[in-house]
Amino acid sequence: MALQRALLYSFFIISISIISSYSCSQEDPLNNYLEEQASGYDSQAYPSYIEDGGFKDLIKLRSDVLVLQTFSKEGSKSTPVITVGVRDFGVKDDGGDDTDDTETFERAWKEACSSPEGAIIVVPEYTYRLKPIRFQGPCKSNIALQVHGTIEASCNQSDYKKDSRHWLLFDSVDNLLVEGGGTIDGNGKIWWENSCKVNKSLPCKEAPTAVTFFECQNLIVKDLKIQNAQQMHVTFKKSNHVLVSNLTVISPEESPNTDGIHITKTQNIQITDSVIGTGDDCISIVSGSHNVQATGITCGPGHGISIGSLGAHDSKDHVSGVTVKGAKLSGTANGVRIKTWQGGSGNVSNIKFQNIEMNKVTNPIIIDQNYCDQDKPCKQQKSALQVKNVMYKNIKGTSASEVAMRFDCSKAYPCQGILLQDINLERAGDRTAKALCNNVKLATLGVVYPKCS
Repeated sequence: MALQRALLYSFFIISISIISSYSCSQEDPLNNYLEEQASGYDSQAYPSYIEDGGFKDLIKLRSDVLVLQTFSKEGSKSTPVITVGVRDFGVKDDGGDDTDDTETFERAWKEACSSPEGAIIVVPEYTYRLKPIRFQGPCKSNIALQVHGTIEASCNQSDYKKDSRHWLLFDSVDNLLVEGGGTIDGNGKIWWENSCKVNKSLPCKEAPTAVTFFECQNLIVKDLKIQNAQQMHVTFKKSNHVLVSNLTVISPEESPNTDGIHITKTQNIQITDSVIGTGDDCISIVSGSHNVQATGITCGPGHGISIGSLGAHDSKDHVSGVTVKGAKLSGTANGVRIKTWQGGSGNVSNIKFQNIEMNKVTNPIIIDQNYCDQDKPCKQQKSALQVKNVMYKNIKGTSASEVAMRFDCSKAYPCQGILLQDINLERAGDRTAKALCNNVKLATLGVVYPKCS
């Protein structure tokens, strides 16, 4: 326990100092080529993207580095930390559908959050049933939540009357570590069955996100299984300096709107070594998000890895500095996708998709600036978001459809500065794949297949 307490303190000290560090010493020849050859590229508008080598090693925080540095400092300082066990507050042992452990978790959180010392909240192996709960900050010190057991959501939809959008909500909690190897289960079946996307006769209603981190700074979420969300599984909103690693996020392929990891208005976030398979996007990145890195992602089933949708209801949206590297997608509806509605404004810029494997993916590479997710046809509009400076490098595998690459860009705002390098996407079954390219200005390097006609 003494080592555990020392780890908690040093963990956050090191994370704060490392999580926002960047590699700025290397120059990326691909970006130079893009600047010279791809029309519309503006190097002065986005100097950091060029200088840091395409956000190579955007966030250097790694658990092994933390452990090594912690061991070296362990004996140098006494670090008082309290341990709060949720079972110490009277967990009910009946295990039935009417079990409610919400108050127990609220009391444990209140004690930990109010402690001027660092606090470790321990959730032992057991199954706990929770109604919607808000873990409110700011707290007086660093907090680690160790989930070893299973936390299940209440199946009673009336429990969500006060807040229909959240189940587990971490609000304004800085220097937070959530880990433990346990399971968070949204019990989403009742919500899916009552979704208008499943039953067209029902009205469309909001459903809760299983886990939300709102306005959290210096946050680490790792080593958890999150499953069967009511709607989205994990959302990071208005947060900064976030590390996500070794998550398993799963729900049935037919579960509606169950995005795996959703990122909105969040900066400096890294997602690594995670397995995601849901009924919607494995990762979705929307407006206000900058400096996002996803590496070592296994995706499928689901809708792929998406930037957007953006520009709905004529909104002004911005996303920049996104790197997706080393992903494997299998059987998904899309591979790497940028989707924007007509009528919006703003931009999507400085995006890199690299070292990606596709296995029978329906739309492996797609930019869709005519996205329309509604029953009625969308009207034609002149305004659109500007999509520019997007790099696709070393993307290989098979397409489940004839069109392996689709650039359906805006006539008024064509896609600019698109670079394709070393692309090989065959059609599954030894049939011919093709590319559809409308209103796009692009350059190529190396062997690119299929080619725009």
